[in-house]
Amino acid sequence: MTPLPTVAPADMMMRTYKDRPISFVSGQGSTLVDDDGDEYLDLVAGIAVAGVGHSHPKVAAAIASQAATLIHTSNLYGTTPQVELADRLAEISGGKLSFFANSGAETIECALKLARRFHDGARTGFVATDGGFHGRTFGALSATGQPAKQAPFAPMVPGFTHVPYGDLGALEAAVDGDVAAVLLEPIQGEGGVVVPPPGYIQGARDICDRTGALLILDEVQTGLGRTGYWFAAEHDGVDPDIACLAKSLGGGLPIGACLARPDVAERFQPGDHATTFGGGPVQCSAAIATLDVIVEEGLLNRSATAGQRFAGGLKALGRGTVRGRGLMLALDLEAPIAGAVTAAALERKVLVNEVSASAIRITPPLVITDDEIDHAIGVLAEVLDEI
Repeated sequence: MTPLPTVAPADMMMRTYKDRPISFVSGQGSTLVDDDGDEYLDLVAGIAVAGVGHSHPKVAAAIASQAATLIHTSNLYGTTPQVELADRLAEISGGKLSFFANSGAETIECALKLARRFHDGARTGFVATDGGFHGRTFGALSATGQPAKQAPFAPMVPGFTHVPYGDLGALEAAVDGDVAAVLLEPIQGEGGVVVPPPGYIQGARDICDRTGALLILDEVQTGLGRTGYWFAAEHDGVDPDIACLAKSLGGGLPIGACLARPDVAERFQPGDHATTFGGGPVQCSAAIATLDVIVEEGLLNRSATAGQRFAGGLKALGRGTVRGRGLMLALDLEAPIAGAVTAAALERKVLVNEVSASAIRITPPLVITDDEIDHAIGVLAEVLDEI
């Protein structure tokens, strides 16, 4: 294979990312176009962000209309899009109240603070899981169960205990009277698209109910149709005390929402938590349009059926283990070749993401077509035969 040229970060940018293999200038649906005019099938979707596809016309129109009307006021004042979005999220979450932020990590920070506020200082600890990922701010990074990401920035915020993901016995042993909340992903995303054993999320709910700890579910990557439901916890029939959303909520714009039961949310008082840009009118308008598209185009069902087709195609390759739900999938290969597979697929103009040395992650837009799925499977078959 001829090495692809790379696009280095601008000289005046911090080098927090590797050199990029390509530069994109436009996109529509599941397709991205590079600066040479070549088209790529996108199975990454901005890391599960472009749920309704790139530049969906309804989302783009909502952004343009709102930007021409009102862009920002700060949260010293209210806006109609913010109130409407909170109402819409309450409808799909069983009446939870919203705090709007700019990112997934910020929603986790909000959830952690709210859990401590709920217990009024009587409980300060948190239990999270090995392999979990919750963000890169200090609180979210401290909750993240990946020591390699933590080590350069140690010491972490105290008060976090990590237990093996999927092990209810270890979780129960760790939740004592000092634990304010248990923080889990319904499916671990950055940890490799790891689906817990049956009954695990319900078991975590039961442990929290018995001990008085809150259950926080990180639905940043799994939420809003990615697994076939609004929330991945619905697969288990579980309603958390607090849920965190971001990624696909804004149709590509940065917005997150920390959702909490009213009796939990009301423990926050004015001044306890705040944000300058969170829940701005443009972002909220984009999110409202995104929710509309999910409903109008039947993308919850589409994610489930497309996910079955994609998972079936991956299994038919016979080259590793397929994990995931809906359109949140991973192919765990039989050797540490995920980087080589990613590079070879890119040469064939299909974008996938290596989530570990041996696993590639597939999180395409929910609008991906059957023909695009079949094309992607064909390309992966070629790549695996070659490697």
